[in-house]
Amino acid sequence: MEQEQDKCVLVIEETMPRGLAANTAAILGITLGRQGPDLVGEDVADRAGNCHPGIIRTPVPVLAGGPEVFQTLRRRLAEPEFSDVAAVDFTDLAQSCRTYGEYIEKMAAAAPEDLRYLGLALRGPRRQVDRLTGSLPLLR
Repeated sequence: MEQEQDKCVLVIEETMPRGLAANTAAILGITLGRQGPDLVGEDVADRAGNCHPGIIRTPVPVLAGGPEVFQTLRRRLAEPEFSDVAAVDFTDLAQSCRTYGEYIEKMAAAAPEDLRYLGLALRGPRRQVDRLTGSLPLLR
């Protein structure tokens, strides 16, 4: 995918306290970065020669959504039209786990309809991501 035609967005559960919303956004961003290392630009130097690690090359809007938004997005992401859109999700199940092993175990036993989404990161062709999220408001 060509960088200028890609778009990344985060959708965060709109009623979460700010600290939990920030934590959810951080987790989604780290995971999305792992899936798309090409998103991050090269390291840069300031005038004094101090190195600053590369950051994401494009803006990442942080949008708000409720339970119905997440269910709709998950359903639409399964449609062939959106097969080029990568998604990372974060659920209340994940948030409740103390270890990754516990997360693996609990997720294996969870029914998809029982998951409550706290956040979703999307990356893909701009037009497709806009079709999925264009009507969502910014998280405030």
